[in-house]
Amino acid sequence: MSAATIIPVKTEELLQKCLEIRKEVFVEEQKVPLDLEIDEFDQIGPDVHHVLIEAEGAYAATGRLIYYKDNSAKMQRIAVRKEFRSQGIGKILLIALEELARELGLTKSVLDAQCQAEVFYAKLGYETISTEPFDDAGIPHVRMVKALKTL
Repeated sequence: MSAATIIPVKTEELLQKCLEIRKEVFVEEQKVPLDLEIDEFDQIGPDVHHVLIEAEGAYAATGRLIYYKDNSAKMQRIAVRKEFRSQGIGKILLIALEELARELGLTKSVLDAQCQAEVFYAKLGYETISTEPFDDAGIPHVRMVKALKTL
């Protein structure tokens, strides 16, 4: 695992870096339409928290957290650039988002995982709660949840 720096996104400049990673991963690689990828939460504000991961002098990964029902955090737009995959960066990113959720006083983490990533999230303690996969932007997903115990 390479050393990684967790960066809370507080500026428009850093937010653009997040969007660049997401466009690379979701729009170019996975063919998600740009108008589905970018939404009202792609801003700096009180209702959304973006995180960037820097590794080897480059921005390697991003994700965001929004508030969800039942005192939950909804983890979204989790993207790791191709050249940084299988190095533990995704795990660092998710742990950082979970830690942020705890700091915000949230007690659960909910995410809609691409089916191909379901095993990755399961290894990090997420449990699949959807009965069957559903389509999101043309990609099969499952809903997963994890209780955020206070550390």
